[in-house]
Amino acid sequence: MAERPNVLRVNDRVIFSGATHTVVAISGATIRLVSTAGQTTVVALAYLLGAEDFDLVGAAPAPKIDAHSLLDTLPEPVLTAARTWERHLIEVETGLPPDAAEDAVPRPEYDPASTSLAARQRAKAAELTEAGTSTSFRTVERMRRRYRDQGIWGLIDSRQARKVKPTGNVDARVVAAAAAVVEAQTGTSTGTKSRAIRQIRQLLEDEHGAGVVEMPSQATCYRLLEVLSAGKYSFGSAVTRRQTANKPSGAYTATIAARPGEQVQLDATPLDVMAVLDDGVIGRCELVLAIDIATRTICAGVLRPVGAKAVDAALLLARVMVPEPMRPGWDTALAMSASRIPHQRLVTLDARMQLAAAKPVIVPDTVVIDHGKVFLSEVFLRAADTLGISVQPAHQQTATDKAIVERTFESINTLFCQHVAGYTGRDTTRRGRDVAERAVWSLADLQELFDEWVIAGWQTRAHDGLRHPFTPDQAASPNDAYAALVAAAGYVPVSLTGEDYIELLPADWRAVTDAGIQIEYRTYASRELKRYARQNSGVAARGGRWEVHYDPYDVSRIWVRNHHHGGWITVGWTHQTVVGQPFADFTWRASRRIAAQRGVDDTNEMAVAVILAALLRRAEEGPGTERALARHTSAQQLTNHLPPDVTELAIEPDPDPAPVPVLPARPARAELPAAPAVEPEQDVEPGSAVAEVVPFGIFDPFADDLEASR
Repeated sequence: MAERPNVLRVNDRVIFSGATHTVVAISGATIRLVSTAGQTTVVALAYLLGAEDFDLVGAAPAPKIDAHSLLDTLPEPVLTAARTWERHLIEVETGLPPDAAEDAVPRPEYDPASTSLAARQRAKAAELTEAGTSTSFRTVERMRRRYRDQGIWGLIDSRQARKVKPTGNVDARVVAAAAAVVEAQTGTSTGTKSRAIRQIRQLLEDEHGAGVVEMPSQATCYRLLEVLSAGKYSFGSAVTRRQTANKPSGAYTATIAARPGEQVQLDATPLDVMAVLDDGVIGRCELVLAIDIATRTICAGVLRPVGAKAVDAALLLARVMVPEPMRPGWDTALAMSASRIPHQRLVTLDARMQLAAAKPVIVPDTVVIDHGKVFLSEVFLRAADTLGISVQPAHQQTATDKAIVERTFESINTLFCQHVAGYTGRDTTRRGRDVAERAVWSLADLQELFDEWVIAGWQTRAHDGLRHPFTPDQAASPNDAYAALVAAAGYVPVSLTGEDYIELLPADWRAVTDAGIQIEYRTYASRELKRYARQNSGVAARGGRWEVHYDPYDVSRIWVRNHHHGGWITVGWTHQTVVGQPFADFTWRASRRIAAQRGVDDTNEMAVAVILAALLRRAEEGPGTERALARHTSAQQLTNHLPPDVTELAIEPDPDPAPVPVLPARPARAELPAAPAVEPEQDVEPGSAVAEVVPFGIFDPFADDLEASR
């Protein structure tokens, strides 16, 4: 008969943390315990009950909860017999069967008030024997005890509840040998089951001696191999067998990235297309591909003859980080200006984006590679290190670590390759007879076709793996996903080096005085800058003033070009310790307006700094324009900055808004490091690509600071 679960009450004794405690107080889900040594402990009820050594001293055994769903798997006669036993045993325990009426009274021989438990058990044994089922007193007692400990499962005929043995009654040594043979089939050529049976026999003789272990019949061996090889394709396709064996043992987890460039997967594979190679020979080409996980953007794809070299992988990184230019003959609909990519904002950062194709520039944070020699080469690793890219090798023989790029290759073969002259099909069974004769495209032409297809086809094609949070029922294209994530994560491509970062910041020309440099009534000074006080920069066109660059979203420091010795001088704001955090130039102007409204001199740097510090501290508390400006600054610093148009929509109206500074065009090319062009088809000596090529970069003026953008 089922018992009530135990309860925990005051004055109960429990075992906890290896000692005996007494419960002295219960307050909600908090229990106060006092040990035998007098030490008081307060614990959460869930923690107490979940302790490994928890036990309630003197409590009856916890009731056995029946697995009622498993009862449905038993034959009906077996379950009926168990229910009948349950009815008899309840009558023995309580005096009444479970279906007795409310006013029913126990039969005299089962009345607990006048008969003992032993007498009731003898009466039940006699009753069952008289009914035709020979039952002894010991049988009733045993069944009652099993019902008390196991519930109705204790009354089930164990022969009917026995678990099925998949391998039957085959000797365990034979099963172990068969399992070893099946496991060994993974890396070998596919054979027959008769070969496996011979290997099992040989293995048993080697381990136990000839004739020691008896082999079952051939039919039994076939059934045993069928059971052990289920789902392993041990006697089927070798490719499928190896792929199945390489699957991870854990549950599949989708690869997720929250922003463009967070993870970019790289891989190389032969395309199913024959092309005319540089030497005029017909052959297959290999595609080295980079795809962004967050947006499914094909960042770059380099086509080379089969057997790509390390320099090709390094070139891939260079192409990933530059805009894709419009080619002669391309339709204007393929231009970035005609897409949903935030083109105007990118043009303000880099004028070259004016003529860029509709594919976003995505700078990788991490690239996932396989263990191919191309990606593990010193040339590639040095290139990634130079560009500040983290390289994450996938597990060996584990294609699921870079499943996105693997699936993209299949999509390229079906969406692009099969429509190109010279298509070979994915295997020899699907290959035509005149593939080589149909191959008319050179490798350079094929590269051009592929680049155009990426812009016109892939980047604008809805992808089932891309869903916008606001429209989860509609698939998005890579360009749509990029536009959404730019607004959500504030992602804009950043430059490759710190000097490029500074070069693209807004510029101004200022004189260096004994106090330092003044901009908008802010004074910037440093020990290094002091050496050039009252000196002429040597730039006659600017009257001897010095070139100063600043980040409009973090004016806590500036960079001064050292016209005498080269490089840059980083100069901090003299009152930064008062504010203690970065701030934007429009936040500074708002602080000056507040100072003027309060009758404070808005040209007094210290006074405005105090107001600015208070403004930033109240950013999350005070309403109105002050909160909007501070929140805008915080958003720019913490989320890598939304586009200006999106950000302004989130700011509360300002009766006297301060205009956000418009960034100047990219500095003249003469001011930037030289970047010799390297055509994809050009042969480059190994080791020279990384040292000489300085890829184009797009500066992100909305980045937090120099270190964060490197």
